[in-house]
Amino acid sequence: MSSSEFLSDLFGLEGQVAVVVGGAGALGLCLSTGIGKAGAKIVVADMNAEACQKAVAQLEQEGISATWATVNVTDKDSLRQLLAESLKITGKVDMLVNCAGINVGNAFVEVDPDQWDKIMAVNLKGTMMACQVFIESMETTGGGSILNIGSVNSARPLSRVFAYAASKAAVVNLTRNIAQEVAPANIRCNAICPGFFPAEQNRKLLDEKRVENIMNGTPMKRYGNPAELVGAAILLLSQKAGSYITGSIVYVDGGFTASWF
Repeated sequence: MSSSEFLSDLFGLEGQVAVVVGGAGALGLCLSTGIGKAGAKIVVADMNAEACQKAVAQLEQEGISATWATVNVTDKDSLRQLLAESLKITGKVDMLVNCAGINVGNAFVEVDPDQWDKIMAVNLKGTMMACQVFIESMETTGGGSILNIGSVNSARPLSRVFAYAASKAAVVNLTRNIAQEVAPANIRCNAICPGFFPAEQNRKLLDEKRVENIMNGTPMKRYGNPAELVGAAILLLSQKAGSYITGSIVYVDGGFTASWF
């Protein structure tokens, strides 16, 4: 067996189907691209049809088999419809990747209860309901793999993102609890916690002092590139390389959560 054949056998996702919720966003599209290049067919699921279509066009330019469906992660019926549409098009779902997320930055005493509820609804409740809906399907097809997205602030406090931090800490806890419950059904559930990967929703928080603090706390002294999440994602999703990994939380953060002063 050649080295390429060995790696393809260990990490390849050929013949599998991944539904990527939030797949039209920067992080979701990057993960979709990596998972697709590993051989999987991708279902891009997001709120906006135009954004989904654009994402699928980009994936197809990379030679990736992809389709799309709109979804509102705060509506369980919408998630059920997403599952039904995915099964109609692809016949099965082997992997679920939960990338949908929103953020608002402000001081703690300025946190608006309605904003708090909205962030929790998308980041936490949306992840929980998507897992529920797709687990029901995976239980009937012999198993599957779920990948949730946490954050460095699941473990370390960060200023001005209190609702987001609380939601992501809860996603990590949820991931571990789901993993324990569904393991007998051959379903694995893990999470990636990215470090600082600047995106549109958090660039407005990156003033000069905040950037200085981030760099001081990051041993690698730089931001992450979304492509640097792909290796961890493929490991955790792979039926062979990741077959005994469940309930794990992988921090991809340039050493931020391991730093000391």
